[in-house]
Amino acid sequence: MQFMASKQPENSLLGPESDSQRTLYPYVTGTSVVALKYKDGILMAADMGGSYGSTLRYKSVERMKPIGKHSLLGASGEISDFQEILHYLDELILYDNMWDDGNSLGPKEVHNYLTRVMYNRRNKFNPLWNSLVLGGVKNGQKYLGTVSMIGVNFEDNHVATGFGNHLARPILRQEWHENLSFEDGVRLLEKCMRVLLYRDRSAINKLQIAKITEEGSTISQPYSLKTYWEFSAFANPAQGAVGS
Repeated sequence: MQFMASKQPENSLLGPESDSQRTLYPYVTGTSVVALKYKDGILMAADMGGSYGSTLRYKSVERMKPIGKHSLLGASGEISDFQEILHYLDELILYDNMWDDGNSLGPKEVHNYLTRVMYNRRNKFNPLWNSLVLGGVKNGQKYLGTVSMIGVNFEDNHVATGFGNHLARPILRQEWHENLSFEDGVRLLEKCMRVLLYRDRSAINKLQIAKITEEGSTISQPYSLKTYWEFSAFANPAQGAVGS
């Protein structure tokens, strides 16, 4: 008896058109996340905008989430990919809790896990289109790190993603110090977010600030910053530019 391989029609679900797809570009994205160490823990700030291309479509997107007992995660980039990462982390924390051994994953372990996930997906040419900030406190040790969509990662006293890398980190390098109080840390983050609001078209004036200490994490209610738009440079931004 001979078995003949059936020929699939060209429009079949099993045909060439059903080959696995890759994320070629993000759809709904969030902009910068800025975070720093202060004397009691970690502070993190992000606005709540979700841009559909260049359209500011969503204005209540929460981009910071507590992870387990000791960590806090913030994300720029594709919102649906961030949700996928949160599913991964839920499984990781659940698996860790199932051991019931009195231990729990700290921020360094979670950050290391995220670097492996992002680099693994990059190697499959199917990246999770996010830049992540992971901070936390465990056993009195503060930890703050970041990882990009291709797995590039580092740890520092202050980090930022997106436009924050270019506009906020110079401010942080100049004004951050190790003994920042909570109030001074919040003021410094608000200064960074205000500059980003002025200069980043995707930023909106609705933000949250999160903190994590040895006692746990707290994410503030959304609020707006006081702004001033009467600077002379804003009146004619092209003045002095070549060709103007």
